[in-house]
Amino acid sequence: MATATTLTLVTGGTGKTGRRIVQRLQAAGQPVRIGSRSATPPFDWNDPDTWPDALAGVGAVYIAYYPDVAIPGAVDTVRAFVAQAVASGVQRLVLLSGRGEEEAQRAEQVVRDSGVAWTILRCSWFMQNFDENFLVDAIRAGELALPAGDIKEPFIDVDDIADVAFAALTGDGHAGQLYELTGPRLLSFAEAVGEIAQASGRDICYIQLTPQQYRLGMADQGVPDDFAWLLDYLFTTVLDGRNAGLADGVQHALGREPRDFTDYVRAAAGSGVWDG
Repeated sequence: MATATTLTLVTGGTGKTGRRIVQRLQAAGQPVRIGSRSATPPFDWNDPDTWPDALAGVGAVYIAYYPDVAIPGAVDTVRAFVAQAVASGVQRLVLLSGRGEEEAQRAEQVVRDSGVAWTILRCSWFMQNFDENFLVDAIRAGELALPAGDIKEPFIDVDDIADVAFAALTGDGHAGQLYELTGPRLLSFAEAVGEIAQASGRDICYIQLTPQQYRLGMADQGVPDDFAWLLDYLFTTVLDGRNAGLADGVQHALGREPRDFTDYVRAAAGSGVWDG
């Protein structure tokens, strides 16, 4: 179990999962170091020279590779970082991974082979992609166009991920565990948009695109190459039905049910984030 003096490095510490984990650690009185390019000391996945200072005195690390551990080159970077972390004295690693991503599983193996305590969080699509990420502007505009088809996804609430990560970073019984984290039910993207429209009281439509149309749209919008590759990979490869099933990682790790999409939508709509 982590002690009250265990310093935790949260990479991606200002991102969707990372900032929530930082908040939980701070609320529990646990020392935490935010891993980001703007932090002091800075941390940059693309600059290994920033790693030693970020890892100095650290006992546990939350690994959230940006933009995703599935992108080309990510595994080599994670391998180098894990080796440096272990050499610097880190004793606990918690990895954010993607459900159904074969490439990400190679990063998982790197963590498994690290020689220190590890926990893997293999997650489905984040609910918060609809209100904190690349989908929010389209929803505000009243039209979400994706190449997602009728395949259903068990969207997971990022707060559930953060709760599991906090438990794995600070508590006993999570070492050597692979938690597959999903929400409690399956929805298509069209069904998800329908719930958002109903909760927000707005007319929001879902439009089905072909993969080629989506790629051309990303190019026209100037989406960075690595992020465009990731989105294309997620929609055309990972979202092929392989993840159209529920898992019990939240229940196993926390002893409770995961948050339902309807509850998430009501809270987000109440914040006004989707107002036009």
